Amino acid sequence: MKERILSLYDWFLIVGVIASNLIYSLLSGNVDIVGSVAGIAGVLCVVLVAKGSIWNYLFGIVNVSMYAYISYKASLYGDAVLNAFYYVPMQFIGWWQWRRRGAAMNEAEAGGNGVQVKARRFTWKQRAMLAAGCTVAVLAVGFILKHFGDPQPFKDSTTTVLSIVAQALMALAFMEQWALWIITNVVSVVMWCICVARGEAHAAVMVIMWTFYLLNSINGFRVWLKLSR
Repeated sequence: MKERILSLYDWFLIVGVIASNLIYSLLSGNVDIVGSVAGIAGVLCVVLVAKGSIWNYLFGIVNVSMYAYISYKASLYGDAVLNAFYYVPMQFIGWWQWRRRGAAMNEAEAGGNGVQVKARRFTWKQRAMLAAGCTVAVLAVGFILKHFGDPQPFKDSTTTVLSIVAQALMALAFMEQWALWIITNVVSVVMWCICVARGEAHAAVMVIMWTFYLLNSINGFRVWLKLSR
C-alpha cells in the first residue's frame, strides 16, 4: 500500500517546483505561463513514473508538447525534434505497454494486486552493450548537430540520444532507464544554465524543472531497484 501513495519526498518535489516557479515570477516580474505549466506537468509526470503509476502519461503529453515549443525557440533543435516527433507518440505507446505489463488505472481494476507496473532489469552484458551503443550514438548525433549550427551540439546530442533510449526503456518498464535519466538531467541543467546566460526565453524555469527532474530520477532509481526484483 505504501508504494501506491505519494511520499513526503514526492510532495516536496511537486510543491517545490510550483513554489520555485512562483518565486521566480515574483522576483523577475515575468510570469512565464508556458514554461511554468511545462515544468509543473513534467514534475508531476516523472514523480508518477518513479511510483510506477500509469497516470504519468497524462501529464507527460502536456509536458513534452510544450517543451518541444520551448526548445525550438531556444534553438535546441535536437530537443525540439525529440519531443515533437518521439516523446509525444511514445506517451501513447508507453500507456499501452504499461497496461500490458499489469499497470492498473485504479485499485478496483487492480483487483487487490496493486496498481504499479511490473518492472524488470537488464543483465550486466546487456548494460555494457547499452553503454557502448549510447556513446557511439551521442558522438555521431553531436557532430551532425554541430554541422547544422547547434550552439551546444554535444550537450544537446547527449540529452537527445539518452532520452530516446531512456523513454523506450521506460515504456518497456526496464529499471536501467533511471541511470540514463540521471545523466540526461545533469546535462540538461547545465545546458539550460548556459541558455539563461544567453538570455533565452523560458530558460530559467527550465533550469528549475530539470533540477527537480534530477532529484526525482535519483529517487526513481531507488524505487525501481525494488520494483524490478
